[in-house]
Amino acid sequence: MQVVILAGGSGTRAYPYTEYLPKPMMPVGGKPILLRVMDIYARQGITEFVISVGYRKEIILDYFDGRNFGWKVDIVDTGAATDTGGRIWGCRHLLRDTFMATYADGLSDVDLGDLLAFHRRMGKLATITSVPLRSQYGTIEADAAGVISDFREKPVLREHWINAGYFVMEKRIFDHWQGENLERDVFPGLLPGRNLATYRHDGFFKSMDTYKDQQEIEAMFAEGRAPWMRTAAAA
Repeated sequence: MQVVILAGGSGTRAYPYTEYLPKPMMPVGGKPILLRVMDIYARQGITEFVISVGYRKEIILDYFDGRNFGWKVDIVDTGAATDTGGRIWGCRHLLRDTFMATYADGLSDVDLGDLLAFHRRMGKLATITSVPLRSQYGTIEADAAGVISDFREKPVLREHWINAGYFVMEKRIFDHWQGENLERDVFPGLLPGRNLATYRHDGFFKSMDTYKDQQEIEAMFAEGRAPWMRTAAAA
């Protein structure tokens, strides 16, 4: 099984780190988050990676040059300004019939074997892993008269599910590919033919979107709380 990892964006929301580093190289416990994402797959037996690079690609190329992780790693330059859909499209010549894809900044304890089995049962062109939305704000609970009964700190909103970025796709998806953005163009384009499914994961997920997220993930790792490593021994 191959995994395409989208590692070419500029990561402007993670400034100031990304002025010097591509976001996938931001550290978590002394290793780039890109490597932590790859570890998630490798610990579950998936060790063939296609890394789509662009912004500050030389840093990623230098990191992997001469290193042997026991994995097969191909790196494809898909351009600094290319959007998410274009990055996968630019790797299609290397991909076999069924492949996985993900972003370089999302950590999860998703069971990849269960995800793949679900995808095959559904028989769709693509499966998106989704997780319940966690509010970034605390909420207030009150009765009809306005009397507060409780405060909930950043609750999980289980009636809303979000894209967690762990995908399975069939190569036939490229026959239906349209647009440059994966979320706004490619996936919505699959809806009319009912070609898209979601695997609901109710476990851990955390994306490193901002510098603040990096600090939170780093603190979790330092405190020995690394839920994305639950599937096997820590790297």
